[in-house]
Amino acid sequence: MEEPLVHKIVTYGDAVLRKQSMPVITITEDIRSLAKDMLETMYAASGAGLAAEQIGRTERICVIDVSYAHQDDEIANENPDTPMPMVLINPEITAHNGSQVGQEGCLSFPEIYANVKRSENVTCKYLDLEGTPREVEAKGLLSRAIQHELDHLNGVLLVDHMSHIQKMAVSGRLKRLKKESQA
Repeated sequence: MEEPLVHKIVTYGDAVLRKQSMPVITITEDIRSLAKDMLETMYAASGAGLAAEQIGRTERICVIDVSYAHQDDEIANENPDTPMPMVLINPEITAHNGSQVGQEGCLSFPEIYANVKRSENVTCKYLDLEGTPREVEAKGLLSRAIQHELDHLNGVLLVDHMSHIQKMAVSGRLKRLKKESQA
């Protein structure tokens, strides 16, 4: 039996997904509670990441747990020194290099996948839940997840990375999602 979602996940067509997130000025109990709720929502939806916009909020915060979504040993060992789950407050990519192309899905685009080109490695600065500045050097899937969630925080969506042909292939599903989210 699936766990109920703590928050409803906003889907394509909802205007909040296009909003730029607002930096978190002070890490309060409300922010800590939001992070906990986001993690529970992400796990209940079997996701690897979730940005605040995906639950209708605009704080600059996202959560990631690539170990939960991918039990594969190779993926789990890509970033062995990075504990999961991650809560990133006011994240910012400060360096990137290399290139990878891989299939991505998104909780705001259920059952829609696209090959997306991303940097292979990123360095990301962020605050943790105690307000301590942190930095993570990520590669592979974690790098992809960080870039995907930061896209959300910047109002960039999976559909924005699709080629015209990819968009045409899923146009019926995109129209249905847009109609459902606006209903």
